[in-house]
Order: sequence, then C-alpha cells, then structure tokens
Amino acid sequence: MARINVERAHNLGLEAAREKAQPLVEKLAGQYGLTPTWQGDTVKLKRSGVNGTLEIGEKTVKVDVELGMLMSAMSGMIQSEIERSLDKALA
Repeated sequence: MARINVERAHNLGLEAAREKAQPLVEKLAGQYGLTPTWQGDTVKLKRSGVNGTLEIGEKTVKVDVELGMLMSAMSGMIQSEIERSLDKALA
C-alpha cells in the first residue's frame, strides 16, 4: 500500500478555499473514478483500491490518500497530479 500526503498553505480564507477546491474534487473524481462525499469542510474520496480525504482549513488544504496494492504502482503519477492541481486551484 502507498500513502500520499500533500499539504498546501493559502491566504484565501475558508469560503474561497472551499470554492476553489470544488473543481479540483470534481476533476479527481472524474479522472480516477472516485465518489466524493462532502462532510462540512472535508471531502471523502473513495473507490475500490483508493481511500482519501481532502480537508479545507482557514490557512491550509490537506490531501491524504491511501492506495491499495494495484493503485500503488501509480502513486508517483497520482501524487504529481494532486500537487499540480492543488497548486493551480489555490493560485
């Protein structure tokens, strides 16, 4: 199993960060077949072999993903995509 942890600081405030995170969640869900479930400022992302969360805070956005055996081989590519998309969304 592989674990991906990405955290980015921002100065957007909670509401603006949430708005900017929405397209990122939709992109990741569509690209990797994830089912997003919002609970307040946390999004749970799930599918077979993938279990993750995206937490939106006042000053940070954190993404934590656990990949099953089959998806672990793609961990580097998935982490790069998360980092790139998160940086673009919060810019």
